[in-house]
Amino acid sequence: MGANFITGTGTDIGKTWLACVLLRHWRAEGRVVAAFKPVLSGFDPAQAAASDAGALLAALGREASIAELDAVAPWRFAAPLSPDMAAALEGRRVDFEQLVGFTRRAAAAPDRPVLVEGVGGVMAPLDETHTVRDWIVASGLPCVLVAGSYLGSLSHTLTAIAALAGVGAGVTAIAVNETPDSTVTLDATLETLSRHAPGIPLVGIARAAPRSGVARLAGLLA
Repeated sequence: MGANFITGTGTDIGKTWLACVLLRHWRAEGRVVAAFKPVLSGFDPAQAAASDAGALLAALGREASIAELDAVAPWRFAAPLSPDMAAALEGRRVDFEQLVGFTRRAAAAPDRPVLVEGVGGVMAPLDETHTVRDWIVASGLPCVLVAGSYLGSLSHTLTAIAALAGVGAGVTAIAVNETPDSTVTLDATLETLSRHAPGIPLVGIARAAPRSGVARLAGLLA
């Protein structure tokens, strides 16, 4: 068991939700787990527990205190924008080398599951020259690509796969979160992706009954 990077085809695709259910699954099995959300936009200190980092801490059984937030999500920005834009509004920037160093240290726990959740989608800008894709590659972590089953997700997912493949980033699995009220079914999405992304394990996560999908994904990451 090692570390995996949780990335997505875009923002609000369910990365944090999936990371949290994985963490709870492993903890229910009696495993010691760790999780990090190093870069976080749209952070309101008054609502820290409701943030993505707060949700991860809750799934770990920890409080969303300042010390815990600093340990899990050291780059926090107020504006709900891409990290480069959010940081610029505060006269700050994401130091890419420091971010990569933090991620490597966080991932250095081979005896336990470790999840490092990215920000936004695969190509979300971090600074003037780096994107989340660069972060994944520089950190040396395999990734789980989180997608949806909404109309248009197939193009977004295949584009993200191509972007990752272009720099040699390893994709452990594609986790497709079922999109509520979509005109496209989860099964149809999985079937099409299986033809266009051969060789990458596909896991469907049905929101009404996620347990089997989560268990399968947890097994792939073990």
